[in-house]
Amino acid sequence: FLARSKMADAPYHIVIFGATGFTGQFVVEEVARCAAEGTGLLKWAVAGRSRPRLEDVLRRTAEKLAMPELRTDIEIIVADVSVEESLAVMCQQGVVILNCVGPYRFYGEPVVRACIENGAHYLDICGEPQFLERMQLEYHSKALDRGVYVIGSCGFDSIPADLGIIYTQRQFKGTLTAVESFLDIISGPEGTSGHDATWQSAVYGFADSGSLRQLRKKFGHKPLPRVGAKVEKRGFLFFSKEMQQYVIPFMGSDPSVVRRTQRFLYEEQQQSPVQYSAFVGVGGLLSVIKLLCGGLLFWVMVKFSLGRKLLTTFPSFFSFGLFSKAGPTTKQIVDTCFSMTFYGEGYSEGTDPAEGRPNAKICTQVVGAEPGYVATVSALVQSAFTVLNELHSLPRRGGVYTPGAAFCQTGLIDRLHNYGIKFSVRSRQEEAAGAPTSM
Repeated sequence: FLARSKMADAPYHIVIFGATGFTGQFVVEEVARCAAEGTGLLKWAVAGRSRPRLEDVLRRTAEKLAMPELRTDIEIIVADVSVEESLAVMCQQGVVILNCVGPYRFYGEPVVRACIENGAHYLDICGEPQFLERMQLEYHSKALDRGVYVIGSCGFDSIPADLGIIYTQRQFKGTLTAVESFLDIISGPEGTSGHDATWQSAVYGFADSGSLRQLRKKFGHKPLPRVGAKVEKRGFLFFSKEMQQYVIPFMGSDPSVVRRTQRFLYEEQQQSPVQYSAFVGVGGLLSVIKLLCGGLLFWVMVKFSLGRKLLTTFPSFFSFGLFSKAGPTTKQIVDTCFSMTFYGEGYSEGTDPAEGRPNAKICTQVVGAEPGYVATVSALVQSAFTVLNELHSLPRRGGVYTPGAAFCQTGLIDRLHNYGIKFSVRSRQEEAAGAPTSM
């Protein structure tokens, strides 16, 4: 198969596409650090539209990491999503392409197509369910035929949630039937912030949510069997005893990605599927009032082209400073961390899930540094190393997969643990205390 035979003769193991973007620059730093830690055998390159800007990224990374060799030793590939030939040339030179160019609904598909046609594995940090699911619908068979892996959402959306559920299933003694996750983002005195590109993805994603429902019908999936008692639906907004704050459903790609992984594990490995709900803490009453007012305004504005134009032109104003064109400051990044806690229930070994209420519980946690630009970057780069080193452990011989489906038989959780994303089972005492474990 094309992609497997490339491993030996492609000039670069990793190509970072979109290396001049806000997140792309952090990916460059992380790959440089990891390459320096190894035996020096990792060959990598940066790619993007502008050679001068790529040179500038390498220069700044060289200064920041005190690695002057980056300015001369790292190859630059000029590639543009609107120029098919340039993408083909880029994909012919890399074993794994890390695509950091979003919003993916506008710029992602040409890169996926070029990777499949030219035998390069594809990873991204997309949090847009519509793009992720459409790529699976339209490209899974083609990727499978070419021996290429296309693995989306390899960042904070959705590796902690997706692998967190798999980790929880493994730690549970019996049949795990339902999990609720609670995300808490803990920031310092300057608060937390996201970059404009993430905000744009949200604006266009919510505006086009009807298309996602239509897309899902095309799969023709039968509903997954429900094992054990049905989980009662929570309200849109409620006070969580577990988190000691108000929470709302998590609006990102985690529920979509976890559902796709659970379907894969059920259909391919006959594993019992888990019911899953994801929530995020929003804080106290004042935060709730701001969220409801801002959310209502956002919901109305995304429906109209003028509203979308205003939202994307003034992200900081309409998001109450949560997103900006400048992105977070270094101090905001350093002072921020996340904790995702999973409360699972199920049936102990020897108990029939078809009878009675669940009789066993488990609480696990995934903690890490700032989610958008530290944890995301670690997750993406460690996913790339997993593809490079454990290709034999990935499913079938190619295809479009979620991180959980792609990496469930690999050592990615251990890799992440070594790079600051820690998976653990919480004790009864910690659970009772309700506080996140120390970082």
